[in-house]
Amino acid sequence: MDLITMENLREISTIRSPWCISLFMPTHRAGREMEQDPIRFKNLLRKVEEQLLARDLRLPEVQEILKEPRRLLQDKNFWQCQSDGLVVFFSKDLFLFFRLPVEFAETTVITDRFHVKPLLPVLASDSAFYILALSQNQLRLLKGTRHSVDEVDLGDTPETLAATFPEGFPEKQLQSHTSRAAAAGGGTRTPLFHGHDPSEDTKKHIRKWFRTIDKAVTTLLSGTQAPLVLAGVDTLFPLYKEANTYPHLEDEGIPGNPDEMKAEDFLPLAWTIVEPIFNQEREAGFARYQQLSGTGQTTADVAEAVLAAHHGRIAVLFVAVGVQVWGRFDPENNRVDLHETPQPGDEDLLDFTAIQTLLKGGAVFVVSPEEVPDQALVAAVLRH
Repeated sequence: MDLITMENLREISTIRSPWCISLFMPTHRAGREMEQDPIRFKNLLRKVEEQLLARDLRLPEVQEILKEPRRLLQDKNFWQCQSDGLVVFFSKDLFLFFRLPVEFAETTVITDRFHVKPLLPVLASDSAFYILALSQNQLRLLKGTRHSVDEVDLGDTPETLAATFPEGFPEKQLQSHTSRAAAAGGGTRTPLFHGHDPSEDTKKHIRKWFRTIDKAVTTLLSGTQAPLVLAGVDTLFPLYKEANTYPHLEDEGIPGNPDEMKAEDFLPLAWTIVEPIFNQEREAGFARYQQLSGTGQTTADVAEAVLAAHHGRIAVLFVAVGVQVWGRFDPENNRVDLHETPQPGDEDLLDFTAIQTLLKGGAVFVVSPEEVPDQALVAAVLRH
């Protein structure tokens, strides 16, 4: 799985170009259907080519725009490492792709800006969380949603504790025993490493490794408020918490030997930790809106919300899923025009409001229309 950072989102949402192509499609992790994914992608690129040619672009221009996405068709490793959905953003000056745990409908959008609304299910404040699985033999960062979990690439971060030791790793620092907590979800208990306290020299190297991991994780998750859950040997938890600088690391972790767990094994255990957090945050946002309603510190007006989001004044936003409000925002004149039907140059202003709120540090909850406060399409708590 690929991670969308706030920097990615900012770049995608601010680009304006005559030909911004946004391509969404479902993909498959395994099985015979996985073999059809590159064929489906090729067909979508053919549609994009036809649409661009129909808009009077010359063939060499179209081929230049399609050059980078077409290269993906030749990358067998790429198609063997998919999640549930693929999104590709490309233009003459940009090419980005993300493999995400969202089953997108096949969609191609060609306008003067990229279409990002289908990404909201993985960007909203109550939709995603992370699991950091630590052991002396393996390091994994996983991104989870309610229904799926995928591994995130940590780049060149050392993957084992031994990699931090210049002269090899002293063995048998930890000993095996059995954890009841690891089997809390049912079934037999599984062995894990737990034991006497590591030596001070070993702790020194563990802390060094953990500081490196923390730097990578904090950089990747910069700008997000997603919970981070530790999984691994319980004796390592306090050492990692010493090194941690990510503000949303949860106190409760998943004890056990993560080497023996597949990615999907972590999901139910982590969800029991983060679900109450998500529910509490959403309920607190709703209560805050109700408490401040009528004081001038809230709005359920789309145009006001657009302006507030642009200026970074939204602290909490509820936005209706599956609904569009078309219009245009003119930042130079601080003006919002709403239209009943989409006109050339229009964008979905609910989408704009949600993305701008996320980029400027606000919390966004994407809910059904009946769950938005005041039965509105958008409801925002404003910063002072």
